[in-house]
Amino acid sequence: MVKLRLKRCGRKQRAVYRIVAIDVRSRREGKDLRKVGLYDPMKNQTYLNVPVILNFLEKGAQPTGTVQNLLKKAGVFK
Repeated sequence: MVKLRLKRCGRKQRAVYRIVAIDVRSRREGKDLRKVGLYDPMKNQTYLNVPVILNFLEKGAQPTGTVQNLLKKAGVFK
């Protein structure tokens, strides 16, 4: 099963998160299938590749709670 979830990047005390499609059994920093976005909580910016995200959702990928909230704020679920 594939999930859309956050993968931590950046340095100490300055986290930036990539939104990735990843297998459920993988670790947080494990090998991802595809990078589909970026979230910077310090600047409160979100960059999304919407067509790829919709493609994964159509194929049955499940977003985590945080990713689902980010997608709702960006207007992906209409």
